[in-house]
Amino acid sequence: MRLLPGLTGLILTLLRKLLFLWVRTDVIGGSREALELDPDKPVCYVLQYSSMSSRLVLEQEVERAGLPSARVPLPIHKGTDRSFFFLYRRTGGLFRHRQTPVLTPRMRQIVELGVEDPTLDIQIVPVSLFWGRSPDKAKSLVKLLLSDTWSVAGRVQKFLIILVHGRNTYVQFSKPISLSEVVDEYRNNEEQAVRKLARILRTHFRRVRQAVLGPDLSHRRTLVEGLVRTPAVRDAIRETARRDDIPPEKVRLKARKYADEIAANMSIVTIRVMEVALSWLWNRIYNGVAVNNIQVAQDVAQDNAVIYVPCHRSHIDYLLLSYVLYKNGLMPPHIAAGINLNMPIVGPILRRGGAFFMRRSFKDNPLYATVFNEYLHVMFSKGYSVEYFVEGGRSRTGRMLQPRPGMLAMTVRSYLRDHQKPIVFVPVYIGYEKVMEGRSYLGELRGKKKQKENIFALVKTAKTLRNSFGRVAVNFGKAIPLSDVLDDTHPSWRHEAYDQEYRPAWLSKAVESLSSRVANGINASVAVNPIGMTATVLLSTERLAMDEVQLSRLMDEYAGLLKTHPYADTITLPEGNGKSWIDYCESMGLVNRQPQKLGDIISLAGNNAILMTYYRNNIQHLFALPSLIACLFENNISLTREKVVSLSSVVYPYLQSELFLQYQPEQVKGVMDQWIDALVDHGMLKVDGARICRPEEGTEPMLRLRALSRFIIQTLERYHIAIAVLRKYGSGKINAAELEEQSTQMAERMSILFGLNAPEFFDKSLFRNFIANLQENEVLTTDEDGQLCYSEGLDEVAEDARLVLSVEKRQAIQQVTMLGV
Repeated sequence: MRLLPGLTGLILTLLRKLLFLWVRTDVIGGSREALELDPDKPVCYVLQYSSMSSRLVLEQEVERAGLPSARVPLPIHKGTDRSFFFLYRRTGGLFRHRQTPVLTPRMRQIVELGVEDPTLDIQIVPVSLFWGRSPDKAKSLVKLLLSDTWSVAGRVQKFLIILVHGRNTYVQFSKPISLSEVVDEYRNNEEQAVRKLARILRTHFRRVRQAVLGPDLSHRRTLVEGLVRTPAVRDAIRETARRDDIPPEKVRLKARKYADEIAANMSIVTIRVMEVALSWLWNRIYNGVAVNNIQVAQDVAQDNAVIYVPCHRSHIDYLLLSYVLYKNGLMPPHIAAGINLNMPIVGPILRRGGAFFMRRSFKDNPLYATVFNEYLHVMFSKGYSVEYFVEGGRSRTGRMLQPRPGMLAMTVRSYLRDHQKPIVFVPVYIGYEKVMEGRSYLGELRGKKKQKENIFALVKTAKTLRNSFGRVAVNFGKAIPLSDVLDDTHPSWRHEAYDQEYRPAWLSKAVESLSSRVANGINASVAVNPIGMTATVLLSTERLAMDEVQLSRLMDEYAGLLKTHPYADTITLPEGNGKSWIDYCESMGLVNRQPQKLGDIISLAGNNAILMTYYRNNIQHLFALPSLIACLFENNISLTREKVVSLSSVVYPYLQSELFLQYQPEQVKGVMDQWIDALVDHGMLKVDGARICRPEEGTEPMLRLRALSRFIIQTLERYHIAIAVLRKYGSGKINAAELEEQSTQMAERMSILFGLNAPEFFDKSLFRNFIANLQENEVLTTDEDGQLCYSEGLDEVAEDARLVLSVEKRQAIQQVTMLGV
């Protein structure tokens, strides 16, 4: 291979070095592994528009990444003099009107080579380049003109753009396109082959630009004024003026004030400053940020309005997800934030970072509700990416909270009004090894009043930045197209007419299905970490202590279960083994070590014993089904396989609702069969003819099975408390609210008497959810006075508890629930 003629090559090299005295780049996908290049096929790069600066950046980044050179001829017969081409060239000159770009001769030459030689296959690698990443919505005309937007810049404008934004240049390499696959269909018609490749590349570059830049942005003031002029808001203004006897102009000013209170004011300058600040922050408080499955977001962002729906464990979630998306070449989303975060200093920064603010409740304010709905509709219909938390608030227990339907319902209704732009939900799991608010969560769970957000509390929180919070993982789950959910719920939805007021009868069913899929998707993307594994095993012991070697072996065993029988292909597991995980937890100050000659003892004490339940709850759903099976052998030496499966199937709907398990009821029997086989493979169960048997008492396998059963046993005990309270009062003698209150009090008392360290054991919302599920499954009915009624079937459920709960626990529950009779 020969380089470009000496003088030309020297000039280009000098220009490249001169350019990169100023230019700084962020590069995505620039490696052989990421591109999955075939080493036996030639590589040719393609840029969208002809530009000397773009060529120099390409050559620099290809050389820096060790990719096949862009400056040498293609190693083929009749090869070109270099291994890249531009899709389009500009026509017109410095002082002539620029016309529509046209396809370059070199692009046509590449297609001609592919058409003439059926054995030739060139890997065409699209390379997208952005100066400044995103348009700025500042009032300055200069800044707007010098932003890399959707328009094609001229030479003078490009020079100024590089001068202003060159230190924030973004380069994205995309996976190669096979030339032979493109031209195979048109080997007898070269012109059609050219058109086909041009169409594929044009579509690709448009999609990447959509994902990186987001939709074309308008000024915030224009957006606010536009909201007030929409038909829906004008109708709401007239209705409010009529109802409250207020002049329409005064109501219109109120509507404008609402719009101004809500709307984000995203500024790329703020985002760049925050990127630098957050890079420092993450390096200061975390030992690394692991990002997994980001390709899901990168793919769907090219053609869809994306709604990111992360779990909500910390205020850091807002910043972390936007940072990860921006660093991976995606436009940060507009984020739904509670109005409580619109504090002095902080609020304006968050607003410029993409936050739009919403009040906690606006049921009694139809004008505000209409303005907010219209704002969301503009976001979705124009293709903006949006982020909101379906749980509503942060989880204080580490579990996924029951989704709140408000934002989901508004999204569905907006999409029904205008579904030209597809909407896709992307579940995101954000997993912390140590959550920053952990200590405050403990106080709230003990009854301490939640502290309101204010600037002084923020300053106080800043003191914690001296601490290390371990690693954090951001895992992206499988995308959920909204159209698929609607197709499953109401197949004819596309053929019906909707407006901003219409709420079809099937809407609630669609929202319920969507919320379930989102919550299940988040839990199916969980990141397992050393702290979660250690917490899960140590909390299964009665004294919260275990021999180090035994603890290490148990963790290795249960991690092996997750590896050989993964819950989902989007979960991630920690590196290392049980021994290294214990050492890591000790270094984080979460476990205690008591040296002993016979072997060190690892234990939990004080606040850590309660705090670790938070991290155990992060991953509890992964072990729910094998743990449920293990519980059935707590009081039984053997059971038939059919009995194990049938009992598990009875309990499953309640576990599914509480832990957001991904399996549908019709899948449960097959899944239980698989888990029985898995436990047999790992030696925790044995097969004896038609029966499944537990190991012998006192053996290592029995220890593993018993510890596994305790991962979920407290959940089953909580169910039994509610049933015991109900049976104590009798059918038709207590309503749902009273049962919830009584069950919560009984559980809290039992927690104190028996030293249970899990705050969620007496979480009122979990009892409320269980009672609602009993009603949904028609185990309970409600009479005309609102009292709960049940049949003999409930007694059968209580009898089945004999197979799961130990005699001591059943007697304890009976003793506690009989108090006050």
